[in-house]
Order: sequence, then structure tokens, then C-alpha cells
Amino acid sequence: MHEITRKLASGAAVAAAALSCLVVTGPPVAASGKWCNNAVCIETYDNGDYLGRVEVSVINTNQPHRIHARVWTTNGWSAHTKVEDVSKFRTYRDQAYPQRHFPPGTRLCAEGFRGGESVGLPCVTITA
Repeated sequence: MHEITRKLASGAAVAAAALSCLVVTGPPVAASGKWCNNAVCIETYDNGDYLGRVEVSVINTNQPHRIHARVWTTNGWSAHTKVEDVSKFRTYRDQAYPQRHFPPGTRLCAEGFRGGESVGLPCVTITA
């Protein structure tokens, strides 16, 4: 019985490691789209390597929370969104405005915070 439990745990660890690699690398973005991780989504509205506006949404739970997000790129641009008290079962939304071109390969990430705790970290790679 112990051997079966150990094999199941090992298989679960391998699956979790593979999934984390998929989440860390993220998909490339060459056009507008929406990407999510756990309770946080980022949405872009521009094509190519230009980002004018990035929308961040954080899904709330069955409790009211203070919610905010941080948006950044790997080449140094970053912004914090407004802090808002959100009632239960509502979705927080805010925008960041990079309004610039980014070199291909730059990563765009957003981390959402609910009640001071991180609840998701979607990232995408900007391509030409």
C-alpha cells in the first residue's frame, strides 16, 4: 500500500511541475487577447509590440476584500492599479496605460492581490 501511495504522490509531483512550467513560460502575444492565471486576468487591446492599454481583472470571493494589482514588463515598465474595496462576488477591473512599443521577447505580467494576498500571476511574451 505504501508503494502505491508513493507512486501516486510522485506522479502528482511530476504533473504539478509540468503545469508550473507551462504557467511560468506563458503564451506569446502578438495581438489583442486575454490571459488568466487563477483569479487574475490581463487583457490587451493592441496589435504587435505596442501596448496602449492593459486591463487587469481580479475575481472576488464570497467575502468583501480590498483588491489591487501590479502590472509590469521585464524591461522595466511598471504600474500599480487603484486600491478598491470590492463587495462579495464582484470582479475588480482597472487599466494600466504603457503607451509604448516593447522589444520582442519582453514579458508582460500582472499580479492581483485580494486582502493583501497574491491570487494570480498571468504573464505573456510580447512578439512582433
